[in-house]
Amino acid sequence: MFGQTKTFSGFSVDDLQKAKQFYGETLGLEVSQEDEMPVLKLHIYGGYEVILYEKPNHQPATFTVLNFPVQDVEQAVKDLKSKGVQFESYDFPGLKTDDDNILRGNGPTIAWFTDPAGNILSVIQK
Repeated sequence: MFGQTKTFSGFSVDDLQKAKQFYGETLGLEVSQEDEMPVLKLHIYGGYEVILYEKPNHQPATFTVLNFPVQDVEQAVKDLKSKGVQFESYDFPGLKTDDDNILRGNGPTIAWFTDPAGNILSVIQK
């Protein structure tokens, strides 16, 4: 039924302008905003789109909403930290990030950070 449908995802933020700046300038994604609809479109490599919409009673997602595959997680973390992005630290059984905020050796190498609305994103080793 949906095999030939171009699917897209979406999630809420509390401030579209802060999201536009973060996703466009900090992360370097192509973003667009249409005047007639209060949404922000993230244009993801490969022709995909993610819709961000402002929600007055926004609650940040408690799970990872976007994963960015990269060749080198350590370098991506360094680059994002230099732009002011703060990474999450986890210390749970089976899920412990190191001093660089990177999870290594227990599945894919991955590091998590949040957008200005508190939604969880990651850089993950290809």
